[in-house]
Amino acid sequence: MSAVTVVPYDPSWPDTFARLHALVWPAVQHASLRLEHVGSTAVPGLAAKPVIDATIVVASPRDIPFVVKGLVTIGYAHRGDLGVPGREAFRAPASSPLPAHHLYASPRHSVSLRNHLGLRDHLRAHPEVAAAYGALKVSLAQQFPDDIDRYIAGKTAFILDVLAQVGLSAEELQAVGEVNGASGSGGGGGAGAR
Repeated sequence: MSAVTVVPYDPSWPDTFARLHALVWPAVQHASLRLEHVGSTAVPGLAAKPVIDATIVVASPRDIPFVVKGLVTIGYAHRGDLGVPGREAFRAPASSPLPAHHLYASPRHSVSLRNHLGLRDHLRAHPEVAAAYGALKVSLAQQFPDDIDRYIAGKTAFILDVLAQVGLSAEELQAVGEVNGASGSGGGGGAGAR
């Protein structure tokens, strides 16, 4: 169990991601395609937990060990997939100059990455859907202020509906639903946006 705090959109979040990018990218660029700002803090105007989510995109799972090695050189610790297939999690160094953030690495064709990018891009393109999602998150945070698992489970149907609209298959939707319902605290907010 951990506290759930959802705050109004903060216009400084893109700048925080840019600082994270400047720190992380030089250590992983040799083995990566790009570093994406994902999660609710990546959607302008969307209420969110005030934690930046970023995903290092790699061409294939074979590149993950090189990303792990690069991140270790700047103080990150590899935490494994934390129950989310296709997504490796990393713990920031205790001395990180950046605000709270979650850092992941995913192969470009993984369900985890399709989930994160599909949800983010749909919410960016549809402000009315983002507003409804924000209202749901605020309501769930008020209902379950001390239960992150129930907060995440409460968002799952909404997330799955959006992901169905962006083209995830029935099997992919089932995988996302299982991750969100089974272990919401599995390393930073389940498989969906914060």
